Amino acid sequence: MIHFKLFNTIEDLPESWNRLPTQDIFLKTPFLKALEQSSPNNITSYYLAIFKAEKLIGIAILQRIEMYAEDIFRKTSTNFFKVMVKKTIAKIVRGNGIIVGNVMHTGQHGLFFLKEEISQEDYLNQISEAIKELRKTIKKQFRKKIRIIAFKDYFETDNIHENHAFFKKENLYKVQVQPNMLFAIPKEWHTKEDYIAAFTKKYRDRFKRARKKGASLELRELDLEDINKHASRLFELYGCVSDNAGVNSFKLANNHFYSLKEHLKEDFKIFGYFLNNELVGFYSLILNNKKLETYFLGYHPELQHEHQMYLNMLYNMANFGIENNFETIVFARTAMEIKSSIGAKPHNMYLYLKHTNNIIANTVLKLIVKYMNPIREWQERHPFK
Repeated sequence: MIHFKLFNTIEDLPESWNRLPTQDIFLKTPFLKALEQSSPNNITSYYLAIFKAEKLIGIAILQRIEMYAEDIFRKTSTNFFKVMVKKTIAKIVRGNGIIVGNVMHTGQHGLFFLKEEISQEDYLNQISEAIKELRKTIKKQFRKKIRIIAFKDYFETDNIHENHAFFKKENLYKVQVQPNMLFAIPKEWHTKEDYIAAFTKKYRDRFKRARKKGASLELRELDLEDINKHASRLFELYGCVSDNAGVNSFKLANNHFYSLKEHLKEDFKIFGYFLNNELVGFYSLILNNKKLETYFLGYHPELQHEHQMYLNMLYNMANFGIENNFETIVFARTAMEIKSSIGAKPHNMYLYLKHTNNIIANTVLKLIVKYMNPIREWQERHPFK
């Protein structure tokens, strides 16, 4: 008999959780433990275990997210129309949502099941039942009603899209969001010299200019002690970028980077940029088997342009992936044009969502999602010969 159990702490997970043959570090307990200890104030994770008799055959990450205007909208505006639009959006999405997946990172990092033990349809139905139970728990424990339910993020090729009947039954509709920028590293590349040699003259010159502008910056990898020492500065620099995003559904806890390094150890890297021995920028990476996942970054806004700090970060991320034999670098969303200029390609992504209040038409919610996560027009660059 297939059944499920919901857990709200890593300590209670079955021992077999980590023995499932998933290659996704975001589903393993070291990452989940780090997140549990350093989650944003408005995000709470729950862990779904699906069993056939006593055998664990599937898992899923469900996140309760509390959405309020101050969490969603970072940059203020005095424009009357924009203020009214934001107030309207805040009223509709304000409250609690349940997200299947990891709100904090681009990509599908919330689902895994044994295909030989359970069909995808039955697996999704178990998740649906778990969501119903979680909604009741949240209503009873916190007196909060769930307003939005979403399954995120899926590539066009993901076979989850074949489950039309499930999504129709659940009144979940499909919406396209910004693409995930992926850099597939050619197998014949092994060094940064291979990477540079592949550029056309235009982009090789651009690389040289960026390196020249960033020459006065010292790049250092930060260990656990360094991260602790620079914790406040890292959080400040992260805020310089995060707060400038305009729309964002969370803000990291100030111990997030320390917690990830403590639990992921060498699978989590932070590299800091120093100018006159002062930390002025950083980027972070998660080593996810054959994929290199770019993570959060931050920089001093006034020094960013002068030293082309962001572009140099992208080059360094690419170099790290090449020299450490990764197959793919996940550059995630945002800044698509500049990411394409260093070799990344766009891959369309979709989510499924609904508003639980039938009075609010999902077509209205769809428009809101497009406003908050617009598919922007941009020019893809082609930097290689």
